[in-house]
Amino acid sequence: MLMEAIDEEIGLLGKTCQQAIFFHLEKDFKLTRQEIPYRIKHFTESMETIFGDGALILEIRIMKNFFKKLGYFDPHFQDKKKLEFIDYLEAIRINTQSKEIATNPIIS
Repeated sequence: MLMEAIDEEIGLLGKTCQQAIFFHLEKDFKLTRQEIPYRIKHFTESMETIFGDGALILEIRIMKNFFKKLGYFDPHFQDKKKLEFIDYLEAIRINTQSKEIATNPIIS
């Protein structure tokens, strides 16, 4: 779902831009499209290098789209003043794991 959200939001820039971004991620940052969900910190840093402060706009749009796909969000980092992209993803991972444990008797 995360990769779908990334594809959709970067795709709003246009097909040519989307292809160029994924090309630069792979060529300049050694990050393939398939690796993005597993190397999210590297993805974030790469996008910030490409877009500067404008990367924040894309990150916010990606997170909104991702939350919509998940259908919920309960952040574990409420005490932080400013969450970064990777913090939101970590909160989702923790929340998802705790929900799986609570609903799956085999895991608990």
